[in-house]
Amino acid sequence: MEHVSELYEATIAWVFNTLVNPTLYSLGLMSWSDRAYDGTAFLVAGVLQVVATAAICIPLERVNPVQRIDLQANVRTDVIYTLINKLGLMPLFAFAVLWLALRPLEGEARMLGFTPWSLEDFWPALAAMPALSLAFYLVIIDCGEYWRHRFQHRLQWWWQLHALHHAQRDMTFWSDNRNHILDTLLAAFWIALIALLIGIPPEHFPLVIFALEFIESLSHANLRWNFGPLKYVIVSPQFHRVHHSIEPNPNGAQQSANFSVVFSFWDKLFGTADFSDAYPPTGIRDQLEGRNYGTGFWETQWLGFSRLKQHFSRR
Repeated sequence: MEHVSELYEATIAWVFNTLVNPTLYSLGLMSWSDRAYDGTAFLVAGVLQVVATAAICIPLERVNPVQRIDLQANVRTDVIYTLINKLGLMPLFAFAVLWLALRPLEGEARMLGFTPWSLEDFWPALAAMPALSLAFYLVIIDCGEYWRHRFQHRLQWWWQLHALHHAQRDMTFWSDNRNHILDTLLAAFWIALIALLIGIPPEHFPLVIFALEFIESLSHANLRWNFGPLKYVIVSPQFHRVHHSIEPNPNGAQQSANFSVVFSFWDKLFGTADFSDAYPPTGIRDQLEGRNYGTGFWETQWLGFSRLKQHFSRR
């Protein structure tokens, strides 16, 4: 783990010193150097995520796909979403914003005798086991992600935004980032706030996000793979495809199961698991009745705002 962190930091330093800093110097913007370094870290993490995910998922989707992709325009839109989300790295941005905003409050709290806690406070041995510490943080954050996902479906105003994600009839690993910008911001601040509340070290957070988003992307892949016995632990492409099914579940509801993001046992624990072996078509039921959720980036965003406006105008 230490070697991975060192390599990551070295890559950031190389990009910053070779490309970013000389550009700032030539433009007379050296006062932005510190902020630019943080931005470089976000960018490098995003590029690594995109490259690593694509290198693994593209060959897998070609070997054993679930469906033939008919509308390549839909996939191209998802690629745009991925680049915007990954290279912008919303969760890291939100974490940085909240961390900076809460630092003054932390100082005030310390003066009053309160100190922020972390997992290492409860189990000091974790400080000497960074990999295990990282795993614990991932499990806790993933539990929060399970409930965030359930709220996206339960709260009707939030569903108006999240519906964009479910309207993809040609789902691939790129579809993971097919989200409305407001939905993305809400999710980013949700996960960042949880991370700060549990005291995750800033150096751990990018690695947690990398693991979280890699599994998310893989679970959206156009891939016949259920992970075998591991499906009861890790969310597989088959498990998550059931969540995206355009067909109603046996209880008559649509997309009312399999909300887990990384660890599928959350669904089992909270009574929302569906471990059936189906590979259903994806989408939203009212698309079969002609409802349009858009195709291109701007159209899908605009229609999301329109649905949200209509929802509140009916109240």
